[in-house]
Amino acid sequence: AAWRAARAGFDLLELHCAHGYLLSGFLSPLTNRRTDAYGGTLEKRLRFPLEVFDAVRNVWPEERPMTVRISATDWAEGGTGADDAVEIARAFAAHGADAIDVSTGQVVADERPEFGRSYQTPYADRIRRTTGLPVIAVGAISSWDDVNSLILAGRTDLCALARPHLYDPNWTLHAAAEQGYDGPGVVWPAPYRAGSRRPQTGRTDAPKPRLTLGT
Repeated sequence: AAWRAARAGFDLLELHCAHGYLLSGFLSPLTNRRTDAYGGTLEKRLRFPLEVFDAVRNVWPEERPMTVRISATDWAEGGTGADDAVEIARAFAAHGADAIDVSTGQVVADERPEFGRSYQTPYADRIRRTTGLPVIAVGAISSWDDVNSLILAGRTDLCALARPHLYDPNWTLHAAAEQGYDGPGVVWPAPYRAGSRRPQTGRTDAPKPRLTLGT
């Protein structure tokens, strides 16, 4: 699959080790109940995910980045926590991960997430400050102002937005238009180029009315 992705022209590949999927199931002590060499301590729980990472990294072009998404907390007692997340990030980085995509939860049904604006960013921030590794912040980041604030504050290196793009597939183009940005990464299709300028939305915006009412 990694070889096909490279042939298809993808610039970056991410290994999903979060949200209760197979590799996430190995990492969390709440879902990994194995008693062999692949279960028990965090080092043993990391063994299979790291083996998979190595296999994928082997066939992914060396010059292209590869990231790993993790659940930095299970939001449940006895599960993965912030300290574990730091060690998991370090382990993948030692095997060649270029950045850690820091999500949380969706591992066990009885989780109790603390939802809120940019609520997962503190976990990305902690990994970045503790390890110096590049991180990607995700989760309830919805405005370009939030993105700019998080990056400029040094809490993350990148932000990834999913639901905002489901709501507005042109979110990135609109964010650029609202900030008056025109440069790399912002390409409006020719028929829609007029949309690259934010339209007037209120009575005080230009253009002014052509007619004025007499009194």
